[in-house]
Amino acid sequence: MIDSEPTTRDRSERPAVTGERAHWLESLAKQRHFLRFTTRDLTDEQARLRTTASELCLGGLVKHVTEVERAWGDFILNGPSAMPDFTAMTDADWAQRADGFRLLPGETLAGVLADHVKVADRTDELVVTLPDLDATWPLPKAPWTEPGAQWSVRQVLMHIVAETAQHAGHADIIRESLDGAKSMG
Repeated sequence: MIDSEPTTRDRSERPAVTGERAHWLESLAKQRHFLRFTTRDLTDEQARLRTTASELCLGGLVKHVTEVERAWGDFILNGPSAMPDFTAMTDADWAQRADGFRLLPGETLAGVLADHVKVADRTDELVVTLPDLDATWPLPKAPWTEPGAQWSVRQVLMHIVAETAQHAGHADIIRESLDGAKSMG
């Protein structure tokens, strides 16, 4: 069994952050905590279990949220070239992406949680250091994206918070189905 809160680097090394950026950091931290909290005291085997009709498992959700946050952080820095052209993906590409929702053999809950912390630290540094939260990029090509749509850094951060919150809710249901443990209530 592992602790759900891997050690992060000392946040006191960072200069004081106020205003909107402090709110972003607080929102990100809160949703990340809820997601990670659902994995408290689990073994790798438990983190791989599907407990509902969906294909989702707790380890896979942490892994997916981490990859989403990593990809959108790359997008903030490099624009749409950091992401695939989703309109050109094959069935095999989509099947491979489905592995991002699973804790695969050889992967550990501790490993995906540690990766999540590294990616979160990187995103937090972007929140603190980027000069302009209004900077925009065209969105990558995707069936769900309106042609010509653009997102600002602020919109990307909103998406990361929403994605993390949505999957923290999924994780809470999966954990409750696993052993009755709840994040709240």
